[in-house]
Amino acid sequence: MNIPNILTTIRFFLIPAFIIVFYSSIENSLLYATYIFVLAGITDVLDGYIARKYDMVTKYGTVLDPLADKLMQIAALICFTSEGYIPIWVIIVIGLKEITMILGGLLLYFKENKTVIPANKFGKMATISFYVAILAVAFDFNYIINYILITITVIIMLIAFIKYLIGFKRVKMVNNNKECVDK
Repeated sequence: MNIPNILTTIRFFLIPAFIIVFYSSIENSLLYATYIFVLAGITDVLDGYIARKYDMVTKYGTVLDPLADKLMQIAALICFTSEGYIPIWVIIVIGLKEITMILGGLLLYFKENKTVIPANKFGKMATISFYVAILAVAFDFNYIINYILITITVIIMLIAFIKYLIGFKRVKMVNNNKECVDK
């Protein structure tokens, strides 16, 4: 297992740590949970950077890195929504989008010859926007600013989702064409 994959694995362990700290009764639990959330974001940036710069991209990382990101985002959404920091409509929209992407990614990987659609620029922008919005909410910026940041995040995530759907459709078409040629 290489360094990027170790960082991705660490991020999986940070998810329950985030949830436990978020809901704990310790003083400043939101602040400490936010630090864990930021640490997860740092590991995400580092594993991608190291994997590309040092040619350490693996199938494991290509599949599990976005899964770790999605699970951390869903965990943060559930936690922040359950405590009233984020409106319920946000978790419905983003949650459905993330679950659909996880299932679609698993379908492509296991049904389409271990195919993985790489992250696109909108997906990366959406992740950055999500982290900024969560930090704004966690550090209790102005309500209007928080709401605007959350809304922008949802819009960028929906654009990224549409781009991924287009990529998914292309992969299915290419694979279906290959099957027709092979027959």
